[in-house]
Amino acid sequence: MVLMIEATELTKCYGGTTAVDRLSFTVRPGVVTGFLGPNGAGKTTTLRMVLGLNRPTGGTVTVDGQPFGDHPRGLRRAGALLDAHDVHDGRTARAHLTALAVSNGLPRSRVAEVLTEAGVADVAGRRIGGFSLGMRQRLGIAAALLGDPPVLIFDEPLNGLDPEGVRWVRGLFGRLADEGRTVLVSSHLMGEMEQTADELIVIGRGRLIAAQSLRDFAARTTRPRVSVRTPDTGSLPGLLTGRGAEVRAEGEGLYTVTGLPADRIGELAFTHGVRLHELSPHPASLEEAFMELTAESVEYSAGAAR
Repeated sequence: MVLMIEATELTKCYGGTTAVDRLSFTVRPGVVTGFLGPNGAGKTTTLRMVLGLNRPTGGTVTVDGQPFGDHPRGLRRAGALLDAHDVHDGRTARAHLTALAVSNGLPRSRVAEVLTEAGVADVAGRRIGGFSLGMRQRLGIAAALLGDPPVLIFDEPLNGLDPEGVRWVRGLFGRLADEGRTVLVSSHLMGEMEQTADELIVIGRGRLIAAQSLRDFAARTTRPRVSVRTPDTGSLPGLLTGRGAEVRAEGEGLYTVTGLPADRIGELAFTHGVRLHELSPHPASLEEAFMELTAESVEYSAGAAR
């Protein structure tokens, strides 16, 4: 079974505030899709509408061509982790998953399987109220996997995880995508998204900013960085700043240059007789592109006037 998530002109308003504004996108199977946006961009609201937890004000969002709420026994169709704290603290991990399995017509054997896969089998008999955030995240991922669904949705799944847990989640998402499943991951951790996601959906103030591959999105930054090393330290900085570049000294004749591509720096150095020992362009950074392209969509900025 191969399922897609499709949103068309999806809109959600709360009183006079528009949290999601005519948002259209498609999440395809077989890749990990990162869902990015500044705080307050409408990411969680969008995910809740995908899962039928919030009703859209306008537009539609479907899983396999239908609103998710129309699918019987939803855990067989899509699994999700939206809030690791949204569980009954008085239940044990095993009881929590067993209740989900019974209500969705799933075999009880799946409970033991996902507890083991998520690395919480040893604490299955403990009450969830005593779990750390990382353990709650693992339990939430286990619940998402319970129905062996073709669609998986995760909202900030790495919060609270230790390095081993982060590595496990990274490998899990890749394996699920390789199996042909549809995997949508919302996260604010750009470094992790850079290592995990294949495609990106980026929103700001509830509107679509980009829907493209991670590589193409990162390449949209207009501030390429280039490492330049020269023995002619008295000539190079002024030469480059005079052409609009920003030059930061790193020590021992090494500079980081932004605002000029490597080929232009090389041409200028050659023309003016400046010797270069290194000229190394840096790959486009997801974080730099994200900060640049979402700058006008940031709702709260550090140091902003109140």
